[in-house]
Amino acid sequence: MTTPARPRITDPQRRARVMVRHRLAASTRTDDIAAVAESVVALHSSDPASVYLSAFARMANPSVDAVSHALYEARSVVRHHAMRRTVWVFTPEVGRWAHAACTEAIAAKEWNQLRAWVARSGIDEPGAWLDGVTTQVLAALHERGPLSARQLGREVPELTRKIVIGTGNYTGEASAHTRVLQNLGFDARIVRTTPTGTWLSSEYQWQVMGDWLLDGLSGLDPADARTHLVRCYLDRFGPVTLDDVRWWTGLTAAASNAALRTLDAVEVDLDDGRTGWVLPDDVPSTDGDIGEFGDDVVLLPSLDPTAMGWKHRSWYLGEHTTFPSALFDRNGNIGPTVWHAGRMIGGWGQRADGTVVYELLTAPPRGIKGAAGRAAERLTQLLDGTRVTLRFPTPLWQSLST
Repeated sequence: MTTPARPRITDPQRRARVMVRHRLAASTRTDDIAAVAESVVALHSSDPASVYLSAFARMANPSVDAVSHALYEARSVVRHHAMRRTVWVFTPEVGRWAHAACTEAIAAKEWNQLRAWVARSGIDEPGAWLDGVTTQVLAALHERGPLSARQLGREVPELTRKIVIGTGNYTGEASAHTRVLQNLGFDARIVRTTPTGTWLSSEYQWQVMGDWLLDGLSGLDPADARTHLVRCYLDRFGPVTLDDVRWWTGLTAAASNAALRTLDAVEVDLDDGRTGWVLPDDVPSTDGDIGEFGDDVVLLPSLDPTAMGWKHRSWYLGEHTTFPSALFDRNGNIGPTVWHAGRMIGGWGQRADGTVVYELLTAPPRGIKGAAGRAAERLTQLLDGTRVTLRFPTPLWQSLST
């Protein structure tokens, strides 16, 4: 008896899935910011601008106020460290899974490291000192929060104490608040709330998690949470390889495989010869419709979750997968990109006068260059003179933005 052939999901099918599932097709866009975040599991937030620009690309009526309302008033999404030690914006439900699956283990290591640094800095009984500072921080925030790090330093003077951090050539002094607040954030005991400046600011006010988000993010079983998180990833990004799962989540091979087994994930063949994984109810019965997306052109920001969603990227980046390069900095952070039909076709930048400009890196189908120009004009109008700055500028961004 012959063994049935494994299902195949082609590159065009994968790109069609991205257009629909990631809300890049015009017909799929929404102004529900929680739904926008869920469409890509979470929005990348290391660069504050990326949260807004990633949302704009997937909204029917994009606006700064709508994204800010979801973050700081409705609180339908929350900002927190999770996968790969990265700051993300996700719904509280996804945030709870990500916290138990990823952040709790990070927090334990960071507290151990901080206790060692505090001891090296000449502070007696470092554990007791950290416990005391933590108690004071939580009390100050509960009574007077949200507060910035600077404001907390006035409320809790011990936060301004210098400690020796780092090792070897990277050893230096820093105020204790830089690590104490970070670690309390890792613990989900405090949370980043409103920025101290504009929507482009990377400094936030802090609040006790339970005072900002009633049910918090803690309390889930890590193994169950890993399964839920991988399920979300497969649902939005599948098919994915095991390498993709490990890279995106930051989990070990053992933990990634365990989650795939628990989910009864199904193997599929991919066009590059690799084995992909999808959820059991997501196996295509036929080649299916690869999608007709017309002249839908989308401008995605640096570190957009779609552009950074897989370790193996040739099926949507073509030959532009290496770094450093025009699209990537030396650490592998991708810059702003132009997309059509589920693939990257170029990059974009912003001139000093606020005008958004672009450069195509592949020969587009007829009519797409004009569509890219219209997309750039729309973003120019939306930004209305606000200059976007990147934490991780790339060569193409820099050349286009001069």
